[in-house]
Amino acid sequence: MIHVNDGAGFGRQGRAMFSSGSIPQQARSTPDSRSLFDRFAATIFQDALTDVVRARFRALARNFDVSAGNAALSSVEHDRICYLASGATKLVAQASNGREQVIAFHFAGELISIPARSAHDYALCALKDCELVVFSADEFLALANREPGLAGPVLERALAALARCREQSIALGRKTAQERVASFLVTIAGRIGRAEAGGCVIDLPMSRRDIGDSLGLTIETVSRQFGELRDRGLLETSGRSIVRLPDPAGLDALAGHLTHAA
Repeated sequence: MIHVNDGAGFGRQGRAMFSSGSIPQQARSTPDSRSLFDRFAATIFQDALTDVVRARFRALARNFDVSAGNAALSSVEHDRICYLASGATKLVAQASNGREQVIAFHFAGELISIPARSAHDYALCALKDCELVVFSADEFLALANREPGLAGPVLERALAALARCREQSIALGRKTAQERVASFLVTIAGRIGRAEAGGCVIDLPMSRRDIGDSLGLTIETVSRQFGELRDRGLLETSGRSIVRLPDPAGLDALAGHLTHAA
């Protein structure tokens, strides 16, 4: 189920940019979710927005509540920027003949760039119940660029996403299945892992199939690699989603990363 809140003051231009083709059929209005915008402003801009600029960003924003398993946005006609206030998502690229590739996973507090449909179609899908604040990318970036000090935080997050994309490209092009899975776990641990007893615990919101689709591996290969890492003492699992990494340094050594002298 997807609930949509236009938000007070949604400008005429912003409304036109959100054409009906980009919004799922089951979308409907919800109570005011102003706190979502407040979380966006606090996380991305550290509450540095003036009242005037805050009002301008708010006028561009559209709030979404999306249930797990649903597509928040798909087949968009214009680039979007989304702030993920809570939950987790996957960005999926769709090619001909029904082929799909998981491009990226995103977690609470992150900005997400959703490209407009071109050579491929893109869909942002909820892995868990999600709350999002969605903007037209052109309008968002134009406003951020006009105001002193606002482009920096956006650029910093864009560069971090670019670094993850580069790591993904190396994994898909040159790494073995074991290195891909190890790299994936190391990267995810750095983003959503929590320290525990000298190791790290991750609550993975994505399925083994999702992991395989992001790494160019079958679900069987992913499961087999998890088993091998478990046999090496580098991974412990509890239920379907909890993964403990008792030796993060040992796992990193299997990820095919360069070692650097201290």
